This record gives sequence, C-alpha cells and structure tokens, in this order.
Amino acid sequence: MTTDSLAPTGRAAFAVPEDVAYFNTANLSPQLHTVRAAGVAALDRRGQPWTIGAADWFTDVERLRALAGALVGADAEGIALVPSTSYGFAVTARVLDVRPGDRVLVLAEEYPSGIYTWRAAGADLLTVGRNPGGTWTDAVLAALDERVDVVSVPPVHWTDGARVDLEAVAARTREVGARLVIDGSQAIGAMPFDVGALHPDAVVTVGYKWLLGPFGLGYLYLAPEHRDGAPIEQNWILREGSEDFARLVDYRDTYQPGTRRFDVGERSQFELVPMAIAALEQITAWGVERIAASLATTTGAVRRRTADLGLDAGRPEDVGPHVLGLRLPESARGGVLGALAAAGVYASVRGDALRVAPHLHVTDDDIDRLVDALATCSS
Repeated sequence: MTTDSLAPTGRAAFAVPEDVAYFNTANLSPQLHTVRAAGVAALDRRGQPWTIGAADWFTDVERLRALAGALVGADAEGIALVPSTSYGFAVTARVLDVRPGDRVLVLAEEYPSGIYTWRAAGADLLTVGRNPGGTWTDAVLAALDERVDVVSVPPVHWTDGARVDLEAVAARTREVGARLVIDGSQAIGAMPFDVGALHPDAVVTVGYKWLLGPFGLGYLYLAPEHRDGAPIEQNWILREGSEDFARLVDYRDTYQPGTRRFDVGERSQFELVPMAIAALEQITAWGVERIAASLATTTGAVRRRTADLGLDAGRPEDVGPHVLGLRLPESARGGVLGALAAAGVYASVRGDALRVAPHLHVTDDDIDRLVDALATCSS
C-alpha cells in the first residue's frame, strides 16, 4: 500500500522493529540492513590496516562521489564530500565571495546552518514569510529583485515540508543576476532534483536523512564556474599527484580536478564511506521518482485520516511528497510526543506543527497507530 511497486522491498529493507512506528526520517533516517552490514564489514576491514593500500584512500571516495552526483543530475567532478551543511555553506560563502552588506534572501524560520553562515559573512538578510493562504514561492518571488545578491532556499521548508517551486525561483534569480544556493537536506533522495534544470551555484545536503546514510558525511555541488575557488582548509589529499605517497613531500600548489579541492580532510573515512555507498546504491536501485511516489501515497493516507481529527496539513500541491506538517492546537503541543512515544510512535514537533516524515518502512499498521495516538491527544 504505502510503497506501491516498492512494497516488496519496503519494511524488510530497514532495521525497524515491528513494534515501532517511525515517522522521523527528517530528523534521522532509519537504518537499512545493507548500510549496517557495510558498516560492520568496514569496521572489520579497518581493524586490519595492513589490508588497506594506497589506492584505497581514493577508490571508494570516487565511487561515492559519482553516486551522489548522479542523484542530482551531476557528474563526479561537481561533488565535494563535506561533513555537514554548515561546512558546505562555509565553502559556498567563500567561493561566492559573500561580503558584508551583500543581500541574501532566506525563508523565515529556516534551518539555522545557512542563516548563521550568512550572518558570519556580514550579509544583510532579507527574510521572507508566507502570507496566510500563500506559498513560500509567492513570498520569494515577491521579494526577489535586482537588490538581492544571493537567494538561499530549500526545496521544502524543514519544519513542515511546505514546497518552494525551485524552477520558478531559479528562473527569477537568473533574471535579476543573483546567485542561487540550495539546502537540499530535506529533499534530495526523496524528491527528484536536477541541477541541469535549475542551474544553481551551490547545493548542499547532509547524508543521514533522506539519503539514508551515516552521520558525518554530506555532499556539496558547485557549478563549474565556482570550482577554481579557494577551499577553507588545506589538506594533502586534495593536491594534484597525492596518489603517489612517496612524493607527498614534493609540495604542490595545484589541486585535484573538479570540486575535489573542497573535500573535508580525512574524507576517506574507511568506516563511513562504505555505509554511504550502500545507502546511495539502494536509493539508486529504487529510483528517486519511485521513492517520491511511494512516500506521497503514505503521506496522502496520513493527511486524509488526520483531517478527520481536525488537523490541517495544508494543500497537497503546496507540500513535498515525503513530509507533512500537521498543525497542532497549542494545548496539544507540549504532550503530543510523549503520547506518541507511549504508543511506540515517533515523530517531531517543529514550530506549531507535528512533522510526519515516513520512509518506505511505514506500513498501514504504523499509520493506524499514529492516527489512534493523535486521536487520544485531540480528544
């Protein structure tokens, strides 16, 4: 039901016990069995360092880079491996040369990592909010003019999944001569995304949410015109010829090609990279369009059944397929998570909304338990 053609590989693919109804992927993804197995094997391998050769510092990393690029319509040359969104934003602010007084357009109540980065750069933030009945797209387009230097937006708002029409925003951004930065952490892996259609300057995403990977590995895409910039750290593996360990003391000013110069130090992460590869291979095998369609079926069922409880999730066309923000009465916000947990149901409260973020593991029984627990809170 909830996973359509992906149903045979849904719940069985995840390490989620039958007595747990987990709706919190937007916080931290449930773990795939294949990712866990890759992690165990990686730890065993790391325990035998004599089996790790010079080439191994590079081969898995390049496999991961190519997989991440393919998910956003890019090749490996455009992807840097970063540990967090804040690191990706820091690189972006540097290569875009954001200076004090530059105007950066952001959404109200946006995730803090980007906000703090733009503030640290001295930018003037133009914060836009939704009017009642309006959309984030309406708000962005109404404020976006030639005075804006950078547009920094996500595909969906992190608190409730409310969608931003990135194609419309990207077109207007180019029209006014601004630059486009996208935080894809709450969308990439669960919604189709194509840098070829959007032409962003930068896209950053974590790997531990909708990309189903380990904590501490994320991805940064930079447009070709920004790949010659200065990285925020200098480490040996980013330099040209670093594959030849015997010649590392022949110091070089030139970097590895593409976006590799922006990789975080110790990027080879022998314990984590195999886990991230296993996660992206599974997402690739399922296909993001099929994942999105399956998740839309799940969130649609939740929407219909919670509407009977008087909980508003906004118009279906205004939200992503994978996240719902159920507006809670103020009297219910303090105790809802405890009531859900008592029933073995897990979600998040963000702002005034209960954020419901399923993945392919969610079943009809999980939805029943969520709705029954919410009915108890609402009564």
